[in-house]
Amino acid sequence: MARSVTIGNGNLLVGLDARGQVRDMYYPYVGEANHVSGASGNFVHRIGVFVDGEISWLDDPGWRVTSGLEEDSCLGSVFAEHAKLGIAISTRDVVHNEHDVFLRHFTIHNQREETRTIKLFLSQQFRIYESRRGDTGFYDPRVNAIIHYKGDMTILVNAVSGKQSFQEYNIGLFGIEGKEGTYLDAVDGVLEQNPIEHGSVDSVLGLSFTISGHASNDAHYWVVCGSSIAEVHTMDQLVLSEGPDRLIGSTAGYWHAWLDKEETDLSLLPAELQTLYRRSLMVMRVHTDNRGGIIASSDTDMLHHGRDTYSYVWPRDAAMIAHAFDRTGYRDVSVRFFKLMADLLDPSGYLMHKYRADGVLGSSWHPWIINGEAHLPIQEDETATVLFMLWEHFERYRDIELVESLYNTFIEPAAEFMCEYIESLTGLPQASFDLWEEKYGTSTYTAASVYGGLMAAAKFANLLGKDDASRIYQAVAQRMQTAIGEVLYDKEAGVFVKHVLHTSDGELEYDRTVDSSSLYGLLLFRVFEVDDPRVTKMFEVVKERLEVTGNSKGFVRYEGDRYYRRQEAGSPNPWVICTLWIARYHIEKAQSLKDLKYPLELLEWTASHATTGGVLAEQMHPDTREQLSTAPLVWSHAEFVLAVQAYIEKVAELKDQK
Repeated sequence: MARSVTIGNGNLLVGLDARGQVRDMYYPYVGEANHVSGASGNFVHRIGVFVDGEISWLDDPGWRVTSGLEEDSCLGSVFAEHAKLGIAISTRDVVHNEHDVFLRHFTIHNQREETRTIKLFLSQQFRIYESRRGDTGFYDPRVNAIIHYKGDMTILVNAVSGKQSFQEYNIGLFGIEGKEGTYLDAVDGVLEQNPIEHGSVDSVLGLSFTISGHASNDAHYWVVCGSSIAEVHTMDQLVLSEGPDRLIGSTAGYWHAWLDKEETDLSLLPAELQTLYRRSLMVMRVHTDNRGGIIASSDTDMLHHGRDTYSYVWPRDAAMIAHAFDRTGYRDVSVRFFKLMADLLDPSGYLMHKYRADGVLGSSWHPWIINGEAHLPIQEDETATVLFMLWEHFERYRDIELVESLYNTFIEPAAEFMCEYIESLTGLPQASFDLWEEKYGTSTYTAASVYGGLMAAAKFANLLGKDDASRIYQAVAQRMQTAIGEVLYDKEAGVFVKHVLHTSDGELEYDRTVDSSSLYGLLLFRVFEVDDPRVTKMFEVVKERLEVTGNSKGFVRYEGDRYYRRQEAGSPNPWVICTLWIARYHIEKAQSLKDLKYPLELLEWTASHATTGGVLAEQMHPDTREQLSTAPLVWSHAEFVLAVQAYIEKVAELKDQK
């Protein structure tokens, strides 16, 4: 189930599903580790109501649930109604902007005429550090709260109604020894109040209300994360003394102020595009760790269909997101990212496949040996893209001290590596894995990114008076530009090929699959102008072969793409980023305001595929429009922001020409 709401503060990230249930809780790094739905299983924090002698959890089909974000604020909002029970529940959910506390304000409404006794049960299933062994959960009478801990990870859970603390609790086992979960103890409306358990531990607490007919009662619930019991005690006391609603209100105020920093005039856009733009900014920030890492997604559902998640820092994806932050004025966020990349750069001058948010090398399937020969298991476009976007950052902010501090640690070694990692015969980059992480060779997209990275390095070197280095970088880049136009362009087909690879006998083997990235890479990294006849012809082929003809008329990655393709689907799945690349092509090419009609339609297409909470997936079913793979995909949100920026700037440019 895709995440309907993701909220966080750069240390703590919480993901809620469409039923308002907690599915992800990352701490102390965004994306590492997930103490709910980590590698060991797909767990959930349930919300239940006991009334008229029966228990009903919000994942029961009788509940009609809507969830999303409050307007212009990173506050979750859930409304659930059960007509048969005559009960409605609404929530306001935040992660405090300063303190590592997840807070929920529940309002329980009695929709019947008679006064009723209603119990709210809140269940927690933690797998601290994603392991089912060695957790401890206990009721702490000193603070009237439940505490789960293992090692230096401590989680405190508390709830009150008015000044009354929760009346019931139970702590038990789940997922081992035949135990499904302690939440089942709530079936009869009474919890057994076992005070401690260890192993694979869960807990449940209960609040009781007497609610008059057509009246409501409020309750507050919070989860505090810290490194010790003493630390979470202190934070729990702060919540009680400040008051949960005051903390929720101050967080709402922070996010309003954060959004107000972005001064783009969105007034010419339809309301749904304005809303998605602002929500995209918040999705991007929530998935950015305060120490610089930007993860691809926090959604762990795909873990249960494959071997891993997207909760890693891919330098390429993160560089695109950092670029979107730069374009919208959030310089501090992108600076932390660039500094992290400099710290992670291999001494030889390249970035690896992906990293955890704490800077540790991430999992990978790229081998170090191919056909019996040693090769670097990298995607070279990742190194090149970070360097290219660093120049884009400098052009906007002119922060020469940042550039000077990164020249010796990142810019120069990355540029030297790219100059050396080149095929002597073609002038193209040596083989590496493509941006889709599937094909080994020299892709058009990777070659374009290396060209862009080297041109950026030449400008940096020139800026700092390193004339010899600047000339070398520029010369290598220009040779590569020529090679892209000659070696990678198939004149007969009118396309830039997906990739080439040297065979064992030294011949070039071509993969002529039409790939949307082969078009966009040339424009993004400014290899050729948008009106270059080769680019124009490439677009015509892309539109003919990669546009979906089903209900979702977006664009697929490349011909024959099988990733997450459903057997019954009439075509590969359209991707948000690929569709927005086509929008960017049309925006750049536009000569009049009427030329912007189609890219605006693609922006509206994107918004139409977002959830009610403004979440964009990676891809969707071409016929049913169902979100597929991971949601949110932060890169999708960043590309939407960048496309909107490009659209607005183009409108202004064309109006000025009149």
